Formats: sequence, C-alpha cells, structure tokens
Amino acid sequence: MTEDTPRFGIPEALARHMSMPEQHEYLRAKLTRRRILAGSVASAAAAGTGLLTATPAAAASPALVTAPATAAVDGSLVAPFGRHLAFGADPTTQMRISWQVPFAVVRPYVRIGLRPWELGARIEAEVRPLHTPPLSRKLPAVDQYYLHAGIDGLRPGTTYYYGVGHQGFDPASPERISTLGSFRTAPAVPETFVFTAFGDQGVSYHALANDQLILGQNPAFHLHAGDLCYADSTGQGKESDTYDARVWDQFLAQTESVAARVPWMVTTGNHDMEAWYSPNGYGGQSARFSLPANGPDPVRAPGVYSFSYGNVGVVALDANDVSYEISANKGYTEGRQTAWLDRRLGDLRARPEIDFLVVFFHHCAYSTSTHASDGGVRDAWLPLFTKHQVDLVVNGHNHVYERTDAIKGGEVGRPVPIGGTTDPTRDGIVYVTAGGAGKELYGFGLGVQDSYEGHVHHHEHIVTYHWTKLRLPDPDTVEWSRVRYTGFSFLAVEAVAGAAPVLKVSALAETGERIDHFEVRRSAP
Repeated sequence: MTEDTPRFGIPEALARHMSMPEQHEYLRAKLTRRRILAGSVASAAAAGTGLLTATPAAAASPALVTAPATAAVDGSLVAPFGRHLAFGADPTTQMRISWQVPFAVVRPYVRIGLRPWELGARIEAEVRPLHTPPLSRKLPAVDQYYLHAGIDGLRPGTTYYYGVGHQGFDPASPERISTLGSFRTAPAVPETFVFTAFGDQGVSYHALANDQLILGQNPAFHLHAGDLCYADSTGQGKESDTYDARVWDQFLAQTESVAARVPWMVTTGNHDMEAWYSPNGYGGQSARFSLPANGPDPVRAPGVYSFSYGNVGVVALDANDVSYEISANKGYTEGRQTAWLDRRLGDLRARPEIDFLVVFFHHCAYSTSTHASDGGVRDAWLPLFTKHQVDLVVNGHNHVYERTDAIKGGEVGRPVPIGGTTDPTRDGIVYVTAGGAGKELYGFGLGVQDSYEGHVHHHEHIVTYHWTKLRLPDPDTVEWSRVRYTGFSFLAVEAVAGAAPVLKVSALAETGERIDHFEVRRSAP
C-alpha cells in the first residue's frame, strides 16, 4: 500500500494489541468521522454552486441496517440463493431454514409440506440485513439480505419438502418447482445414521468437490469446525482492509447444493471474527446462520450450542474464547462457556439413549501441522473431556488431515492403527484434525512423511510445539500422531445404534479414496 493510499482499517501495529470490542469501537468511530467529513466537503461544494439541500443526520452514521427491507426490484425478478439448513435444539421436531436474496424483497416466507406438490401456508421469514461500508478504496459498500424461518412442531423421522419465496416469487408455482428443497427430521428412536465433518473450507473447486462427495454419503447432518468462507483473510481476529463481505455470497452459493438438504451445523473459527458488525466480531455470523439457541449466550456466542441425533450427543464450542495462539476474543465469555460445557456434557452423558459424545471446534487440541496445538484449549477443556469420557473430538485450523492415537493424560493411552478399535472408557480420546475442506493446504514438519491407508510411514517421535499462555510456541516431542494426510479431505462417521453401538470413523480424500478408518466402542457401564 502506497503512502497516497490511506488505510481505511486499523493500523496493523495498533490492531495487534486490540481486542475485538476495541476494534469494533475504533472502526465505528473512524468510519463515522470519515462519513461526516466527506459529507461536510460535499455540502461545502454544493453550497458554492447553489445546490445545497438538507441531509438527515442519520446519513452520517454507518450503523447496521435494522429496519425491514423494502423492495427495490420487482420481486418476480429476484431469485433466492444460498439456502442452508440447521437443526433447532431438538432435531426431531425443529428445523431452521435460511437463505439470501440479492436485493431487498417484500414479505419473504417459507412454504413446507409432506409432498412437493402440496406445500402448506406461508410461514413468515425474518430479515437480517447487513451493511458493510467500503473498508478499502478497492472495495465497494455491500448490502446483504439474509432471511430465516424457524419451523417447530415437525414429525420425527419425517421427510419434508420446502420452498422459499417472497412477494412476486412463489416457490409452489409450476415454474418454480425446481427451486424446492427437502430435509428429514431426526428419528424419535435411535437408528443407524451417517454424519460428516470438516473445517477450513473457503471458496474453491476443491471445496465444491468435497461438498459434492459429502452429499453422496447421504449424511443426516454436517459439522463445520470453523473458518467458513475466509472473507477475512488475516485470521488473527484483527480488522483488515482486505475484508470482503462479497465472499460470503460466493460461499453460500457454493454450499447450497448440499446445505439446502443437509443441516449445516457450523461453529466459529479465527477467520470468522469480523470486527465491523458487532463488538465480539460475531454479528455477521448471527445474521447469516440460525443455530440452536441453547448455549451459554446465543447472542454473544452463537457458535456454542448442542444437539442430539439418535444415539449421539454433539457439542459445538468456540475456541476463540480460550485460545492462547490468537487472543483477540480470549476470555470473552468470562468462563461461562467452559462452565456450560461441563454441565452439558454431564447432562448428555446421563441420558440413557446417548451412547457417544462428539465435540467439535476450530483450534486443535492435538496437531503437529502449521498451527500445531493450542495450550489454551488443552488447559480449559481437556479435563472436562476426560471427566465425561468424550468419544471423539473434531478440529480444523490446520489445513491437513491428522489423527491421533487414543490420548489419556496427555500421553498415548492406546495406539490406534488404521483399522483399529478404541474404547474411551479405558484408552482415552481420539482427536481428529479435519482441516482439508478446500482452503490452501498446509504440511507437516521437516522430514515428517504423510502416513495414511495404503501408504503407512509411521514416525515414533515427531518434533512439534504447543502454544503457551504467553503466546509463545513451546517445543514438544510427541508420539501420538498416528495418521497424516496432506490433501483435501473430510470425515464421515457412521453411528451404529442397537445392542452393540459403535462409531465407525472414516476419512475420505476428495477423490473418494479412503485414507483412514477406525472404530470407537465403549465398554458396558
């Protein structure tokens, strides 16, 4: 950036030491002052030419759009896109339907039914618009319109068809029938099902290929472990004048082919902290996604929640709250997330129909790739994972696939080779880094080879590090790195219900080739 091109955002040296609320306040104040100054210059010029007119004071403020959107384009010409589903807190009876429109529309709604040709009455949708000012001279102002409808009272284990529309665009009309989507609620009685997971997706051909392969697994839901679209390219939780809100449009359009029929359960990564929209950086996420509101603070921590499907309890966490590596949002829940985690894991483990507990979040508890392991995650949450005998932990952050042996007390509790079986009640917990969803890939340390199904090159020891409370990398020599794959990939898990429950965990490359598999079986209590 040259000297005659002033930075619109926060100077890097200053941003490095600012929390998310401090960045939000700085941006709002700075851009408001710039808007006022620009208005004063324009007014002066207009006055000199006799063209001065009154301007409302509100025009000087870059505040979020909060009033209902009104039509600027004929509704018949505006096609919804970026449909994505999410469960409510009870997947047997609740579904959240979200989508986007490129222009403001009038009276948006959802229609739903048991047959595509018999959709019911219109269910009003909520509009959550976002306005992003030009944070750089190279970027335009962006207005985005996100729409959400919560559907409750559904039948368990039932397939529904739905269409999204607005005044002038009726999805039930014959010419719109191709825009309909479908979903299935969770069964009332546990049955065998598949779910998929990954993190660090972005917008790319590789991301799209993974999406299509995931759809082929016919999953009941998908877990996205954060770093969704990379509209923020810095990843440090620091406002940047490279932030481009339009990347979200590309991401949601890319994801629609699978997320329109598979509940897309997301949590928050370091690239998902966006300072402009709210003090904690999650205003954008709240506008774009409707997630279960049963976490410790659904407004300030929208990526923290839980749900159960069949015999599996799932918990989503926001590791930005505890990360030693990236501290912009460290401690923002003031311990409430960790206290909630303890209670929620205990509640889920006490339910007789729940056989397995799966936890997913962004920063790695155990990894040897570029970002390595986050000591903050370990200090805050590993004791609780052990206490409640969590069965599987899924992370992103490192853009590779890496899987540990069963870890107990920070050491190998039991080796879990490819095709092996582990028992969390005895051996410890397996941690999976599934960060190869589509963003540029990372690698492993010097001299460390990939080791995956059909290409096993196991290293007895690997030199790596973990992040300390002082944000310093502390060297480690570890023995727990069992499987490593430098390629685009995702996780597919079959949860078998019945008298002999088992989690059959597989990792698939974007070619469809299996690169890892193992089983989790718990001893009878």
